[in-house]
Amino acid sequence: MSDGTITVLETGKPLTYGFDELTLFHGFGFPGGVAHGFRVMQRAFPLLSRNEPPERRDISVRTAFRGPGARDAFEMVTRSTCEDRYTVDDALAEPERGETLMRYVFHVSYRGETVKLHIREGIVRDDFIALGRKPDRTAEEDERLADLKRDMAERLLALPAGEIYDTY
Repeated sequence: MSDGTITVLETGKPLTYGFDELTLFHGFGFPGGVAHGFRVMQRAFPLLSRNEPPERRDISVRTAFRGPGARDAFEMVTRSTCEDRYTVDDALAEPERGETLMRYVFHVSYRGETVKLHIREGIVRDDFIALGRKPDRTAEEDERLADLKRDMAERLLALPAGEIYDTY
């Protein structure tokens, strides 16, 4: 797996995805979420399947993160959403880490092993979370939020996955 791709197996045959393919599947609404899903998989898969890429249909994900971009990234690579192996679980949230970080928690499982990841401090901006949760945003605020989403994706893609997510 290079820094720019994710490889999984489909009945032993490799499938390789880059961020651009995941974006085409998702669309352009939540590029930061797509980047989170991409980097989570890049971080977790080598820890779960050390000698070869994992079989995509044996991967499951539990997360407190509600973002549709990440969900779609996991779906394209693992087919976990349509096969009921993707769960948003509020109980995984880590409120002790604060409003900004508490939902960036991912438990990725493969053949009986689970890797638990949460985002490092300093990756997600407080203003991004606050604006994203604000009801009744103005058109100007929506534009600002779109800029912050693109910024999130760019910052995530500029870092190796191991510098974004810690295991615990």
